[in-house]
Formats: sequence, structure tokens, C-alpha cells
Amino acid sequence: MQEIIKQKIKEVLKNLEIEEVNFIKVDFSIEHPEDFKNGDYSTNVALVIFRNIRSGLKSLSKDLSKDENSHYTKDNFEKVFNSMVGDGDKSNIYNYNKPSDIAILIKKELEKNLPKEIEKIEEKNGFINFYLSRDFFESSVGEILKQKENWGKNDILSGDKIIVEYTQPNPFKPFHIGHLMSNAIGESVSRIVEFSGAKTIRANYQGDVGPHVAKAIYGLIKLGMPDENKSVSEKAQYIGECYIKGNEMYETDENIKKEIDEINKKIYVRNDKKINEIYDWGRSITLEAFEEIYKILGTKFDEYYFESEMAEVGKKIVKKHIGDVFEESNGAIVFHGEEHDPKLHTRVFINSQGLPTYEAKELGLNFKKFEKSIFKKQIDLSIITTAVEQAEYMKVIKSAISLIRPELEDKMVHITHGMMRLANGKMSSRKGNIISGESLLRDSMQVVLEKVQDRDIPLTLKKRISEIVGVGALKYSILKSAIGGDIIFDFEKSISFEGDSGPYLQYTAVRANSILEKAKGKQFKITNYELRNEMPEITDLEKLLYQFPETVERSYKEFAPHYIATYLTELASSFNSFYANNKIIDSENKFMQYQLSLVKAFYQTMKNGLYLLGIEVPEKM
Repeated sequence: MQEIIKQKIKEVLKNLEIEEVNFIKVDFSIEHPEDFKNGDYSTNVALVIFRNIRSGLKSLSKDLSKDENSHYTKDNFEKVFNSMVGDGDKSNIYNYNKPSDIAILIKKELEKNLPKEIEKIEEKNGFINFYLSRDFFESSVGEILKQKENWGKNDILSGDKIIVEYTQPNPFKPFHIGHLMSNAIGESVSRIVEFSGAKTIRANYQGDVGPHVAKAIYGLIKLGMPDENKSVSEKAQYIGECYIKGNEMYETDENIKKEIDEINKKIYVRNDKKINEIYDWGRSITLEAFEEIYKILGTKFDEYYFESEMAEVGKKIVKKHIGDVFEESNGAIVFHGEEHDPKLHTRVFINSQGLPTYEAKELGLNFKKFEKSIFKKQIDLSIITTAVEQAEYMKVIKSAISLIRPELEDKMVHITHGMMRLANGKMSSRKGNIISGESLLRDSMQVVLEKVQDRDIPLTLKKRISEIVGVGALKYSILKSAIGGDIIFDFEKSISFEGDSGPYLQYTAVRANSILEKAKGKQFKITNYELRNEMPEITDLEKLLYQFPETVERSYKEFAPHYIATYLTELASSFNSFYANNKIIDSENKFMQYQLSLVKAFYQTMKNGLYLLGIEVPEKM
């Protein structure tokens, strides 16, 4: 509908010969007004035209006054301008003194050939507001029920192959909150690009070599191996604790630092049997523990990349381009980013010990992504999600890549997220230990389980509900805000079944589904012509439902899942108001058939929208 209105306006502007004046650039917008009283769509086209006319006249005046040979002055430039556009100008808009005059002119022209979906248009304060017809809203409900799980999809990326890299936890280290944030954002972006027609690869890049591994292995050697009877998750947690201890010793004892540096070299060359055994065991345990977390989060990766595999790839690329991209400096090989962009800085790609750094591995990773694909075809776009701290670092990597492979520069998108801070300021879990992404996830699930403990449902279902709702609470808390800023996480608000929370959206969807369950066997009907004249006013629910595809499209174009989260919250609120004001399943309700269709359309939209956020809808709550 938005596109139909846009085309109609362009036709009118052409008919009024407005676009023929070369300095008028009519770059207008069509948006939904905040208040439905101002219509379903509103355009600022008249204000844009008026502003451009004034700007153009002012510019013309300056040009004329600078010309010494011209007999025109600032005082008569409007007269000059009018003579330039001619008395026969069809619209005569250049003589209008306010935007509303132009808006009324365009409105009258639009009304000559209104599409059937538009009931009326009005001018208000220079804006032109469009009111859609009941036929349009009923048709939209029918379209939702027809498309079902495909409702909201578009074909913007049809045929494109896109790889989305996210989560990126490192073996031998804890799964921290940043990994949780990257997973929520990356999974949602993956689903949004799929909904937009792309074939998507979910990729995970993990640091299985480097100083952190050496620190963990040193800690395991000094503190001893864990009890074999412990679970995978407990063993992984212990390895993380050994890393923390090893890191503390590395920072405080110069002799231990040398020992750990030596272990780091041995990991790369694999020339020490004992270290190899600990490394292989620790890597396997932590990767298995991560898979348990991915399963809870609803993520299944298509490809895994590891630093150990990218190290040599990146090292070869760097050495191949010494002189034209990279330079030798004090025994290391560096990239002087500031020589190519003053906003960048110098980074080391191969250190003085001859080992590839994170930068070289990242370089190798990006080249590998574009060369290897499960689609057997070069990907069209690579999207990476990381913490905001890596923004400048990634710019340097991208600059180096663009010098080697210029065609890849526009095929790389970097999405950054901020920090998650707890509202109470405490950085410890309910069990008292330092909070990690995994502990926060399990705490959230446990609190929900306690909330549903008294429900008369099987224990297995209670646990499943706690998992779905606990995960939904965390994901919504991450995705409801614009990506890039820090998030203040309030545990109690996140698991509330009321207000701005994931459980609130899930509960509203479950409520709608329960109505549909009660209505089994009853007839659903979109249009009831016999009651057409008696139908109540169009509800806010109807006015929001059809906006879902537009929201999905905007979320893709800006890589911003929060638009979907905001939309669903407003949609849920409108449904709850609709539910409170209507006794839907009632033999005396002559609008029951249409209202049931409306409930079904709402449930489908909520389910599709929550899916795009990576959130499931439970059977019961």
C-alpha cells in the first residue's frame, strides 16, 4: 500500500509539472502517523516541495546578485523567477505562501483517481493523510490467513547468498554475556535476511588457539584435571576457572608469563604430547558445552571456523603482500591503516615471534568465507556481529582486505553491540558466582520454572515452558533496544508477564491461541456483507496487523531487529484492548466470525514476528 500511494503521488507531481523544475528535488516520505486519528499513512510531500522552492529562490537570488552584468537584484528575484517558469505553469505553486496550499492542490489532484483501498484523504498542517477502507483491512486479514508462516516475507534478497557470523565463544573460556548478546542479534538478523529471500549460512568463528588457551592449560596443569564424573557443563565451567587463574598468574609473575608463552608456542607446533592431550580434551569439552547452549538458544550453525585453521591462511596472505599492503617493522609485520584513512591506526598482523595475530587470522577468515561456501558459489554478503570494542579493529581489517581484494569492500557488513549492565549493579548470579552468559540464561529459566511450579501441568511441560520463556525473556531484553548501545538488564522486569517484556508477548500469543482452541468447530469468515453497514469502527488491531511486512523490510534494510520488537509490543497491547472490549465467543455476537479471523491473523503475525526475534511461543503459560 505504501508503494501504491507513493506512485500515485509521483503521477500527480508529474501531472502538475512540478518535477520539471530542475532545482526541485521531491524526496518525500510516506509514514504511519503516531496517532491513528491522523490517518493510516501520511506524507510530507507538500512541505518538502515548499522548502525546496524557498531554498531554490534564495539560491537564485544570490546567483543573480553576484552577476555584475545582470540587471536583476535581490528585490526583484521572485519576479524574475516567475518569468522563468512562465505564466502557463500548470500548478502555479511558486506563488503559494504556505505548505498547506500545495498540499491542498496535490490532494485535489489525488482525489480524481483514488484507489479503492483508500477511503478518503485529508490535508492537515501541510501533511496529506490517507485513510484506508474497511475493504482493505478485511483483505489484509484474509491475506494473513492465506500466507500463514509466509506472512511478512519479501523477495528483496531473492537469489542472494548471505553468511552471518555470530556468537564466537572461545574454547577454554567461559560463555560470557557478550556471546549471549551476539547470539541473540546474529540469530535474529539471520532469520530476517532469510525472510527477505536470501539463502543464509549461519557461521561461528571460535578462537581455539592463542594466549587464552595457553593460560587455561597452564591453570589445568597447576590446579589439576576435573572429576570425570562431572557433567560437560561443569567441566567447561572448571576449564573457564582455570583460565581465569592462569590469566591472573600471567599478569603478576614474570616467570609464569614465560612458561605460558612457551606453552602457547607448543600449541601452535603441536610438539608436546602432554600439552596436546590437555588441549584436545579441553577443546572438545568446551565445544560440546557450547553446543548445549546453542540448542537451548535455538541456534544451529551451518559452518564453523577456527583460529587454528585460519592462522596459516592469514599468515600466507600477509607475507604475500609485504610491500604493497603490509610492512616489516621491528621484526613484526604491520599494516599502517592511517596511511590509507586518517581515522584508522596501525595494527600488527604477524608478531616479532613470527606468529599470526588475531588480525592475520581475521584476514584469513574473511578470504575463506568468500572462497568456500556450502552453496558452491561465492557469497554476496558477509555480516559479522561483535562487541562495539572491536569496531575500530574491524575497520582496519576491512581496509587491508579492500586493498588486496577491492571487490569485497562493499560485501562486508559489521554490526556491533554494546555491553549488558545489570540494573542492580551486581555482577554475580543467583548462586553467588561471577555472572556469565550461561549462568544468566540458566537463572532466567530457573526463575520462570519457579513461577509455573504451582500450575497443574506435567513437570516435563513446566521445564519446557521455563526454557522457552526464560530464553525469550533474555532475547527480548537484548533485541528491544537499537543495536550498538549498552543495555540495562533488569531481571525482574525481563521475566514479567506484563508490560515491555518477552514473556508478555508470549503470554498474549498464548491467550489468542486459547481463544482459537475454544472456537474449534466454529466458522471463520473474513467478510460478512449482510452486516457490512453494522460493522463497528476499524480497530487499532486491524490498523497494525497489515504493517508487519513493512516492519520486516525496514528491519532488514537497517539490520535492526528492535523495529520488530517494538511493533510486536504495540500489536500485543492493541490485541489485549480488543480482547477486553469484545466477548468474542458468544452466540449473541453477530461479528464473531470476523473477530475470530482477526484473532487468528493476530496469532499468526505474533508467531511470525517472535520467530524473527528467535523466540518461540509455548503451548501454555
